[in-house]
Amino acid sequence: MNPEGHFLSIADWSTDRLVEALDLADRLKADPTAAGKPLAGKTLAMVFAKSSTRTRVSFEVGTAQLGGQALFLSSRDIQLGRGEPIADTARVLSRYVHGIMIRTFAQADVTALAEHGSIPIINGLTDLLHPCQIMADVQTIREEFGPDLSNITVAWIGDGNNMTNSWLNAAAKLGFALRIACPEGYDPDPTIFAEASAAASIELFRDPAEAAVGATVVTTDVWASMGQEEEAAEREKAFVGYHVDRRIMSNAADDAIFLHCLPAHRGEEVSADVIDGPASRVWNEAENRLHAQKAILAMLMG
Repeated sequence: MNPEGHFLSIADWSTDRLVEALDLADRLKADPTAAGKPLAGKTLAMVFAKSSTRTRVSFEVGTAQLGGQALFLSSRDIQLGRGEPIADTARVLSRYVHGIMIRTFAQADVTALAEHGSIPIINGLTDLLHPCQIMADVQTIREEFGPDLSNITVAWIGDGNNMTNSWLNAAAKLGFALRIACPEGYDPDPTIFAEASAAASIELFRDPAEAAVGATVVTTDVWASMGQEEEAAEREKAFVGYHVDRRIMSNAADDAIFLHCLPAHRGEEVSADVIDGPASRVWNEAENRLHAQKAILAMLMG
């Protein structure tokens, strides 16, 4: 199947296809019935090796709004949890359902599903990438500043994690500038960084205040992601100074907005007066998971 027949990474889609999805997401937000019922009679299998609030609810509700049904499958509920090869799971599920959304640890598992299955695969999150979240984030930016992203500068402050990697992919495809501030030892994936830097304006900083200067968007994530709980104390020391507060936001553009993929730890990576303040678009961003993912579902499974 063509890479654009899946949604494994933002990097796999052309700029035109990404913009098509974002435009459709905007229409679906304005009118939830705009796409009709393209998933009528179809089923999405939702495989969760990692739990989630927003991913599960948004995909389940979105599938229903498009006329389909979603099946929640935790890794404990299916044979993956007992060691069945992911290739076999892909072949079997392809005989039952019309698409798979998976939220898991290894990007290789998502790739294997796409290689061995015969239906669209959607990456709901891996340790390497979080493409659906970034699509919702970009939709939120477009709502605020318009569809032309050429004058947008996103400042990412924190861990060089799956969010950072997907921001890099999005900058390369959609043409906005990206500034990344992270401590030494917590840089984003070097291959993704190098490829994005060849296609877009990408800068790496150690000083978060410097990275935020003039930024249109300031965004962050928790310091210890799911599966990194044992590193929490070590990470808390490493990320001293990477706290997005009013001082950091004051360096950004006057009309800058703040984004966070949630869940958030107020008092750690962000202050309460920022995430709950006038610059925050966090709740619009969370809502847009529904609309952006409905667009992806309609384009892949409709």
